[in-house]
Amino acid sequence: MVSRVEHPAGGYKKVFETCEELSEPITALVTGMCTIPPWLNGSLLRLGPGLFEVGSEPFYHLFDGQALMHKFDLKDGHVTYYRRFIRTDAYVRAMTEKRIVITEFGTAAYPDPCKNIFSRFFTYFQGIEVTDNCVVNVYPVGEDFYACTETNYITKVDPDTLETIKKVDLCKYVSVNGVTAHPHIEKDGTVYNIGNCFGKNMSLAYNVVKIPPTQEDKSDPIEKSEVIVQFPSSERFKPSYVHSFGMTEKFFVFVETPIKINLLKFLSAWSIRGTNYMDCFESNETMGTWFHVATKNPGEYLDHKFRTSAFNLFHHINTYEDQGFIVVDLCTWKGHEFVYNYLYLANLRQNWEDIKKEAMRAPQPEVRRYVLPIDIHREEQGKNLISLPYTTATAVMRTDGTIWLEPEVLFSAPRQAFEFPQINYSAHGGRDYTYAYALGLNHFIPDRICKLNVKSKETWVWQEPDSYPSEPLFVQSPEAVAEDDGVLLSIVVSPGEGQRPAYLLILDAKDLSEIARASVEVIIPVTFHGMYKP
Repeated sequence: MVSRVEHPAGGYKKVFETCEELSEPITALVTGMCTIPPWLNGSLLRLGPGLFEVGSEPFYHLFDGQALMHKFDLKDGHVTYYRRFIRTDAYVRAMTEKRIVITEFGTAAYPDPCKNIFSRFFTYFQGIEVTDNCVVNVYPVGEDFYACTETNYITKVDPDTLETIKKVDLCKYVSVNGVTAHPHIEKDGTVYNIGNCFGKNMSLAYNVVKIPPTQEDKSDPIEKSEVIVQFPSSERFKPSYVHSFGMTEKFFVFVETPIKINLLKFLSAWSIRGTNYMDCFESNETMGTWFHVATKNPGEYLDHKFRTSAFNLFHHINTYEDQGFIVVDLCTWKGHEFVYNYLYLANLRQNWEDIKKEAMRAPQPEVRRYVLPIDIHREEQGKNLISLPYTTATAVMRTDGTIWLEPEVLFSAPRQAFEFPQINYSAHGGRDYTYAYALGLNHFIPDRICKLNVKSKETWVWQEPDSYPSEPLFVQSPEAVAEDDGVLLSIVVSPGEGQRPAYLLILDAKDLSEIARASVEVIIPVTFHGMYKP
């Protein structure tokens, strides 16, 4: 699963360049050894940045560019491609005023220089204006679809026309100050998500939010959202950054990492010229990492104190129960330094040798399995509480009552990340599983698609020189028998001379052999996450 390809030509820089939206869908050229499966009729929806500067003002961080929604439509073996910018307030105001108006993750907005000194002064003190730049993901709520980032704002979009419909503030319905871009969705359409909450007397916690499925009266499910359980915070004024969480059939798992948001700095940041979200992050070098568990129905926090060494966490792979244990598979980055520090665009646009040097300094990625015992007895101090025969992960109770976790490593190689993971979610999300798929990062550059057997640790790789794929989405075959009966869909940018610059890649999920590709004559910038809509 390790990349053996070098990238001296620096073609990866193309995925960090501004592009224009399309006025209408364009037809893709379909080629390949096989035809597109006749059952694959639907839309691949993807989100990512498409505007990396406004006039002469650049965005600085990978997560700052304005949200561009992409759509590959597949029907009867034919493929079209379409994209539009989402008309968020951040985008519309930037286009209107021809400058960056709302502060993004790593880019500060400044007051209009044309306003007088008094207007500019009061701009600094009129409160926090949180971005609605929904650049990260898209997911269904009831019969609707929402693009999202990690703030309290989500944006309703039309998945057919890519039209922006309306902005929704989740704070109006539940007590959260932001939610992740990685909700869990049950088969009936129930949506679960997690976000931090600043309560009375500046108390801090993490709330799990439940949005019910489509309502019989056709009312908006978001209006019936509720908080069902709350996780405590390890520090009063410093919530941990949370990007995803785990969910089984009966439990929620929240991993609290040492990557902290300094709340006091965050609340005062908008009165300081040139300050952005990234300036409010810091690391707690002594905390390590804490695992929290709660039951789903009813929602109750279990006061077990699971601890382990420090790591960054962005993506859970899967979480499931087995014989009184919870198995938690994660894409980790070792240590307490924030990985996002290495994702500034200036770093990612460097020449290949400089990219590699920078990655040598960064936290190292590793796929890990942790196992949490649920039935815990005080007298079991000092011994391994894990009795599952297929894992080397351990959990040992210490004299202070904390349970120290050591992982089983499922994959590890220097500066080679298995990230943006996917599984056969519809059949195995929250359940025992065998296969995980991911985007392979080579010194932070996405240059391959990977498959991992989490039981045997066998791996498969798809890779071509000067080709830069996106997160592979698994689509199950309607007549599936095995877990990996289906295809993977990924957008690949291939900027070399004599090639079509981008294409939708369709792989057989069993062995990552190519089924077909649908090429278009446009560059497609980096995308983060998305979904397949049948």
